Amino acid sequence: MNSQEKIQELLTRNVVEIVKKDELEKLLNGKKKLRIKLGIDPTSPNIHIGRAVALWKLRAFQDLGHQVIFLVGDFTGTIGDTSDKESERPMLTEAQVKKNMKDYFKQAFLILDKSKTETVYNSKWLKKLDSSEIFRMADAFGLQEFISRELIKKRLSEGKRVNLRELLYPLLQGYDSVALKADVEIGGTDQRFNLLAGRTIQPHYNQEPQQIMTLELIPGTDTRKMSSSWGNVINLTDEADDMFGKVMSIPDSLIQKYFIATTQMPVAEVEAFLKETSHPRDQKLRLAYEITKLYHGDNQAREAGENFVSQFSNKEVPDNVESVVVKPGNYPLSKLLVELKLASSNSEARRLISQGGVKLDGQPVKDDGEVSITKENDLLVQVGKRRYIKIK
Repeated sequence: MNSQEKIQELLTRNVVEIVKKDELEKLLNGKKKLRIKLGIDPTSPNIHIGRAVALWKLRAFQDLGHQVIFLVGDFTGTIGDTSDKESERPMLTEAQVKKNMKDYFKQAFLILDKSKTETVYNSKWLKKLDSSEIFRMADAFGLQEFISRELIKKRLSEGKRVNLRELLYPLLQGYDSVALKADVEIGGTDQRFNLLAGRTIQPHYNQEPQQIMTLELIPGTDTRKMSSSWGNVINLTDEADDMFGKVMSIPDSLIQKYFIATTQMPVAEVEAFLKETSHPRDQKLRLAYEITKLYHGDNQAREAGENFVSQFSNKEVPDNVESVVVKPGNYPLSKLLVELKLASSNSEARRLISQGGVKLDGQPVKDDGEVSITKENDLLVQVGKRRYIKIK
């Protein structure tokens, strides 16, 4: 693609809204090197492909020669953004946030060019922000603007609590744009109010209001919004086989949306492929390959595809099942799943068991009873359709 085609794709692919689109297009055609900001709060340890949509948009700006800024909200992460929540988000401790964000930059650099990326934590300036500055920013907003937001209005109408802390979050995100002198900020449609906050605040600091770009939110594997708290995510850190298998599990109705949002195939090529290839299974095999290739490379993506076809067409157990040595004894099944890292917590393990998602030597188990591990026999543990561990 030439530069004009790249600009048009940047302005349209997965984009829901650009405030002052003509102005942004003019800037992109000009000589100024723009500062493009994306902030992510580390509310979980992994970045999923829904969040990666914005990272790929950052990469598109980067490829056009602009300065991209990847901000990890280590301060705002402790406050909690409830823009996309129907209930109040609990505050996280600094220790929780620190643990969650440990590998955020490493994950982001699966997409971004590290040598051309400015990385920042917003605690650097927000911890120093005094009350007079907060009141100065707060004066630019009316309460009605906040409570008119769809989810906040819904919670109030249902008599649910809305925390005063939630009123301050957009101010803090807006101040991030001041601190970084952002020309453009991108985020999901659920971030629209927060993005506009930066645009509102910047003129009070003698800065031009940033352009904002909202991106389509990507449904998770169960069609709800992709969210780590719901477990319907495909993480950038997933192993190739697991990533491939998760993509194959999505509903057929999401195939085209996933192609456009989560792969780098040109849109015209996607449309031609979907027109020529009518069977959803074949479409998803290509989709799973394209997504897995982005994060694991061509060879691992092809191998994952071969493993998937072998396992599910021929009902075979994969050849590369991980083996783990466990001390002989009796273990509650839920505790065993957590120790094997097949579940993140005892509660998740019990949920998987109750839903029939756990098999021992190929047999479904629905009770969280004790599992006997002996020296004499190996035990094959399976969670879901794709995750296996052999206990030796």
